[in-house]
Amino acid sequence: MDIKDVKRVVFKFGTNVLRNDDKEISLSRIYSFIEDISKLHKQGTEIIIITSGAVGLGAKKLNVNSSESLTLKQACASVGQSQLMCIYEDGFGKYSINTAQILLTEDDFTNRIKYLSLNNVLNTLIDLRVIPIINQNDTVSTAELEEAGNPLYGVSFSDNDKLSALVASKLDADLLVILSDIEGLYDDNPKENPKAKLISEVKELTPEIENCAKTASNGGRGGMITKLQAAKVVTHSGGFVIIANGKSPQILKHIFSGEKVGTTFYPVEQMSQKRRWIAYATNITGQVVINSGAVNAIVNEDKSLLAIGVQNINGSFSRGDVISIVDVDNNEIARGIANYSSEDCRKIMGVHSEDIYDILGYKNYDAIVTKDNIAII
Repeated sequence: MDIKDVKRVVFKFGTNVLRNDDKEISLSRIYSFIEDISKLHKQGTEIIIITSGAVGLGAKKLNVNSSESLTLKQACASVGQSQLMCIYEDGFGKYSINTAQILLTEDDFTNRIKYLSLNNVLNTLIDLRVIPIINQNDTVSTAELEEAGNPLYGVSFSDNDKLSALVASKLDADLLVILSDIEGLYDDNPKENPKAKLISEVKELTPEIENCAKTASNGGRGGMITKLQAAKVVTHSGGFVIIANGKSPQILKHIFSGEKVGTTFYPVEQMSQKRRWIAYATNITGQVVINSGAVNAIVNEDKSLLAIGVQNINGSFSRGDVISIVDVDNNEIARGIANYSSEDCRKIMGVHSEDIYDILGYKNYDAIVTKDNIAII
């Protein structure tokens, strides 16, 4: 990757990067980021920022432990968000750069009309040379409650790593820079194994690479696992990803001068915009279990999912919902838009397409999911 060819960049700042060792906001570090980003912006680079930190700022101001309950965390977010935005507005304002606050929830991605509208708004702001400052709307987001209450429930994002990836994917960004409190991806957990080696380049996210990810770091909701998930989204959208240590002095200058720092993930085969939305930007409430013949038809033959290949239905979904498609060992194969509700799917699973009308009294499609609406995971 030639860093000089990058035109559109998404920056993601993690909670631990934005605060010091005393768990307080690190203004010097944030203003250092702002100074370097301002230089890129004035050179013509299009910038989007995904920022954490609102919950921590609010908890500090209220002198409470935000981890005690989801409601308390939401309250802290509402107090801290205005503080966080003031810091960005003040910093970029000194360089005569306008900013815009955007708070997002899962529904802004799951609902395709909102998803497309978000694209228009963000592109308009960028055309106006405004830097969008984006955060998850923790005050109203219910993803964690819904996920805890339903073991099948998969949200479009529940942390800012995945949110940054969805934004980068949606806006066709050339590069996503994730700044954390770790140098990059290691072959083992460096906090536990001092001999762990940094992996500087990843050409493909293989199962072996994914196994290198460990549990979440203290303070943030993410961790290397969510960062690899983010990298998968962006690289399948044609973009690069760099994970680097945001606490390293002048890290952005090092990155954009072309130095090799952190871990760089390279693009792979690109999905269409619609398949990206199906695969990554939707909430999952239902699941279909398919046999080996159906797996082969979908993965290797680019065919639709027929009712005869379905062995079981889990969860509840409506026609038009995005559902997870798994094999008999519960490995997720793909996601797709359902042509029938879960109730009707239970009635027609395992039968031939010509029998659907006799069973349901109507027939919208021959397939439970048509091939154009399937995204291979």
